[in-house]
Amino acid sequence: MNDTRRQIRAHVQTNAGIHFNELVRESEFAPGQIQYHVRRLIEADSLVRAEFYGRTHYYPPAYDQWEQAALALFRRETTREIVVELIETEPTDPESIAEALGIARSTLEYHLDRLVEHEIVTKRYDERNRVTLRLANPERTGELLSTVEPTVPDRLLDRFTRLVDQLLEPPVDSP
Repeated sequence: MNDTRRQIRAHVQTNAGIHFNELVRESEFAPGQIQYHVRRLIEADSLVRAEFYGRTHYYPPAYDQWEQAALALFRRETTREIVVELIETEPTDPESIAEALGIARSTLEYHLDRLVEHEIVTKRYDERNRVTLRLANPERTGELLSTVEPTVPDRLLDRFTRLVDQLLEPPVDSP
């Protein structure tokens, strides 16, 4: 294995779940070089490629599908904050999380849908149809959460979404 390929593999191992654009931004190599070497690493079973929500992510082969989805989702700042809030306050209701994070319920539900879809969070309904949120696997989630930080572009996207939510909120009546 040549040095370029070794460096790309090491970077993915250190940053499991990294998406292609981030890999290009953080690398000294051209996008075409990265594509070439990533393809060879995948063929040699040294990397795994997975698609989540329109982005291609790369992982060391040791990560299972649940871990891959979790890592991809945790790269989003808002999703990460929701999971951290659940770690600190579970079980809880969606309104409490939205309030604690200062986000619209629609934004919360957008992220919760993905977390529930990948069995990271569970939603339970009681007899009065109230929702309770819990982490499906708190220990495993906490371990993975500690291995990834949201990227700057993902942070900017989430902050833009929050700004739009705030601008679209109806004004609070003053006395």
